Amino acid sequence: MNPSQSRLGSLDALRGLAALGVVLFHYLPYYDELFGHSLILPQLLTDALSFGRYGVHLFFILSGFVIFMTLERTRNAAWFGLARGARLLPALWTGIALTFISVHLLGPESRAVSFETALLNATLLHEYLGAEHVDGAYWSLVIEATFYGWMALLFYSLRDWQRLRLALWVWMLISYAGVIGWKQIPTGLEFLVKDLMFVKYAPLFMGGMLIYRIYRYGRPSMADTALLLMAVSHGVLAYKAPYSFFVLGCFAAFALAVAGRLNWLANPPLLWLGSLSYSLYLVHQNIGYGVITWAYNAGLPGWIGVTLALGVALALASLIHYNIEQPALRRFRAWRKRAETQQTMEAPVKIFD
Repeated sequence: MNPSQSRLGSLDALRGLAALGVVLFHYLPYYDELFGHSLILPQLLTDALSFGRYGVHLFFILSGFVIFMTLERTRNAAWFGLARGARLLPALWTGIALTFISVHLLGPESRAVSFETALLNATLLHEYLGAEHVDGAYWSLVIEATFYGWMALLFYSLRDWQRLRLALWVWMLISYAGVIGWKQIPTGLEFLVKDLMFVKYAPLFMGGMLIYRIYRYGRPSMADTALLLMAVSHGVLAYKAPYSFFVLGCFAAFALAVAGRLNWLANPPLLWLGSLSYSLYLVHQNIGYGVITWAYNAGLPGWIGVTLALGVALALASLIHYNIEQPALRRFRAWRKRAETQQTMEAPVKIFD
């Protein structure tokens, strides 16, 4: 693996570690909070695992990096939307089906949703329509999809980094104002500011985008540097300590990986975990809760239930990744290549210098 591949490989490894952190948080301290565990963990370990909920924030930074790279390589918004759909939707639909069936068979009953709600989840618009999540972890997917929409609109309409950066500055300032005056946001603006502009999380995506710019083009301008510092500092206001410092640590780890300082993470086990991270995220939470509850009902110790849940989640994630995700991507890429050949499309051009 060459140095450039190792850098990007280390980002995949970080993605895998973040996913594992989210899983362990849900299976241990959060399950205990929701349903009660019989196993007793040392308080220090419980406190450490509680940081796992903020693994999603690292996903958002990674998304900013990857999506900007994808935008620069994609000719128009239609192809961008198709590419994102091919990447996310087949695995999502499979995860929704498996979770829906599992919850109705194993529980927890409190997590069950109607079939109509499950269908709405398949659109990733369900939260905006007032529907519940099939799995609690899906809240972040709604934000991801909304981010894709914003970036397709801004990138392909502005088509100039200077103008796009100005738009990001406006979004950044609104994000600061939003988290500072969270409780004072007028009722008429709450949906726009809190949901559509997701001001608690938008700077994480922007930080990832700016780090990509440094990775791709080298030394940043003063304006880019200032915007990146604003993105990083936003976490201090948006999240309570000590979690705010953990988010700062996510930025630091991400920057070190992009700089090539964490290439040692690009090893087979972590790369494998990184490849499964999306599918694992989709199927781990409610299915895992059902497995742990089933184990307790069968008279098994709590640690066996957690181990079984982790094993089931990894097995399902592997099945989805190798039998759904990868084949869907291969078919989409082959179809896209044929379509571009037939239409004699020009190769994607770099829009921003």
